[in-house]
Amino acid sequence: MQTTTLSFANMHNHGELLANVLRARRQSFIVQNRWELPETMGMEFDQYDTPQSRWIAVHNDLGEVLAGVRLTPTTARCGIYSYMIRDAQRGLLDSIPSDLLYSEAPVDEHIWEVTRGFVAHDIPANIRMRVRMKLVVEMFKTTRQEGIGKMVALLPSNWGRWANRCRLDMKAAGRNMNMGGIDYQAVWIDFAQQFH
Repeated sequence: MQTTTLSFANMHNHGELLANVLRARRQSFIVQNRWELPETMGMEFDQYDTPQSRWIAVHNDLGEVLAGVRLTPTTARCGIYSYMIRDAQRGLLDSIPSDLLYSEAPVDEHIWEVTRGFVAHDIPANIRMRVRMKLVVEMFKTTRQEGIGKMVALLPSNWGRWANRCRLDMKAAGRNMNMGGIDYQAVWIDFAQQFH
């Protein structure tokens, strides 16, 4: 089991891995969760998959993706869009309530957003935590490389059950809300401690 942080600058070194992340996202979000999201050539994508983002993949030697997340700086801009949580708060997204955060969405070079997190549905229960931990360890590595002190995320509301096991310093950033039949909540993930 390997982990890779992908960017537009390094994706050419990893064959089809970024395409495989988008294929795995399609399986997770469109096929499994039945969300209506953009897709093409068997891949799920949206307006936030730009050169400003990074994608973390947990994968095997064959490039099969077991888990992944997308990281986007809160300073990102592409046309009228910035990042998903902020754009939801600004009323630009119909699928996410605008009152998802307790405070104004940040725009700060040291705060990034983490979205589109998934663990493949067919990962056996006995290794799911190991896969999650690999994802978290790569997130820690990427936060150091990118100078990220904090992240804002939209996660299933059961995040508290696994946050401690994954050694993540997390706290609620917004209310619980049901989207697509799943309860979600915005959360802060603090990485500042790792720099000490």
